[in-house]
Amino acid sequence: MSRKKLYFRADAFKNVLGFTFRHWARQPVRIAGIAALVLTATLAEAMSPVFAGRLVDAVASGQGGWDVALSAFWLMSGLYLASVALRQLVFLNLIPLTLKMMSDVAAQGFHRVQRFSTDWHANSFAGSTVRKITRGMWALDLLNDTLLLSLLPSVVMLVGATVILGSSWPVMGLVVGLGSLIYIVVTVWLSVGFVAPAATLSNAWDTKVGGALADAVSCNSVVKAFGAETREDGLLDRVVAKWRKRTRRTWRRGTFNGGIQGVMMVAMQTAILGTALLLWQSGSASAGDITFVLTMFFLLQGHLRDVGQHIRNLQKSVNDMEELVHLHDQNLGIADKAGARPIVIEKGHIRFDTVTFQYGAHASPLYRDFSVDIKPGERVGLVGHSGSGKTTFVKLIQRLYDVKDGTISIDGQNIADVQQASLRAQIAIVQQEPILFHRTLAENIAYARPEASRAEIIEAARQANAHDFIMSLPKQYETMVGERGVKLSGGERQRVAIARAFLADNPVLILDEATSSLDSESEVMIQDAMERLMVGRTTLVIAHRLSTVRALDRLLVFDKGRIVEEGDHDALIRLDKGIYRRLFERQALELTKGLVA
Repeated sequence: MSRKKLYFRADAFKNVLGFTFRHWARQPVRIAGIAALVLTATLAEAMSPVFAGRLVDAVASGQGGWDVALSAFWLMSGLYLASVALRQLVFLNLIPLTLKMMSDVAAQGFHRVQRFSTDWHANSFAGSTVRKITRGMWALDLLNDTLLLSLLPSVVMLVGATVILGSSWPVMGLVVGLGSLIYIVVTVWLSVGFVAPAATLSNAWDTKVGGALADAVSCNSVVKAFGAETREDGLLDRVVAKWRKRTRRTWRRGTFNGGIQGVMMVAMQTAILGTALLLWQSGSASAGDITFVLTMFFLLQGHLRDVGQHIRNLQKSVNDMEELVHLHDQNLGIADKAGARPIVIEKGHIRFDTVTFQYGAHASPLYRDFSVDIKPGERVGLVGHSGSGKTTFVKLIQRLYDVKDGTISIDGQNIADVQQASLRAQIAIVQQEPILFHRTLAENIAYARPEASRAEIIEAARQANAHDFIMSLPKQYETMVGERGVKLSGGERQRVAIARAFLADNPVLILDEATSSLDSESEVMIQDAMERLMVGRTTLVIAHRLSTVRALDRLLVFDKGRIVEEGDHDALIRLDKGIYRRLFERQALELTKGLVA
């Protein structure tokens, strides 16, 4: 095992344990109480062999030792009973501690994932992300049990046994203490340096299995459309094969680790019992002392054997929590500035002032010293070839990316200085492919304004030409729409998205032109709804069908991150060899050919 890999594992343990201890610090009284209860219960258990030895000596001495034997008997029984009662109190305190921690880490993980950048989400499997959070959450349960219920009492028992035996026979204390130390060090080294790296790879492929499953299941309609079920089975088989190979190696290393621990346990047992026999032979130990040593060894053996399992559980829980902790440690990508205030948008005046923007992986900026001014209430179409910068333009307005230089302002407020959530809450968006939650139609429409009344929801649906089709459904507004809205047609999803925008009633509206893939009847209904929606709002329309932008106030024609043409439809169509004119004529020709065919 290389130093680099050992350092990586030590670093992982440090990060995960540090993360856990920070959460412990939020419940200090409960942690202190659990530690005190565990310590007392374990010390009570460790003292019981002392009285077992006295009981045997008293019995061996005959009837004269009855009082001593009876006293030892009751003390042993009391210690065992106290140990059981104290451990029950430990459990009763550990349950709320762990549940609170699990709830917190799940909520915080979800909180961060929701706020990661658009790029992060574009490059991450949703299924894998969910798996990281849920697996890490349950690993925290195992980690708490391992540290507080297992390792802490085992360490206390080992130290207590060493002190108690050493106080009577220093050589026995040395054998127990040194043997326990060697056992623990070797066990930790094997778990951290030998088993843990394999477990990390196994977990990585476990995450990929979750991602592959979620990817195929969420795209099942595409799989069915191409009759690709067998192909997807094959893809999953290859991922599962990799996971199986990595997991088999992890389990084999764990088995080897257990075998080494078993050999060390036998060696330690031989050393302790051999030392006890020598002490008895030399007259330094009585029959009761031998009973004391044997009873203590059996207690010690259980804890030592369990230490190996505890270390393996510790290693497993650290491996399982690694990815969750990494989520907590990752930068958000786009973060609010300290002291950022909510933005207040009333007019919807949008201004780009000498903006320079570059995607992280690109060698050169898409926008360089880019400036444009959009007046309040103006309806502006964004036109251009794919990749020309139209979509980036509206993403920058939403601050899904930060600019390298220059400023973007709305109503004179630099959007980099305000709270992102408040900015996006005041911009209504209707996407080309709207995504709906697997919730009711009413909940989906009200997502823009959850406090809206049913009357307001219905009015928004009427404005979007959605009310009639909703009322034709068996459960009407209480109809569940399916994952991402799969139970609805494309036109129905668009009208629900438009209803959501009506209900939001925001001063700024972005339309990723929503009629390019619809039938004629749906297109007319949606176009009619969008015309109503644009009234009185600053509107940006990403144009795919140029016939739909003829009535807009101004068109911005993009080419390689620059605005190369600007004006209304009538002005741009007259530009000889202009990009807009060429795009418009090409679409008109394609439409003519389609009609002839």
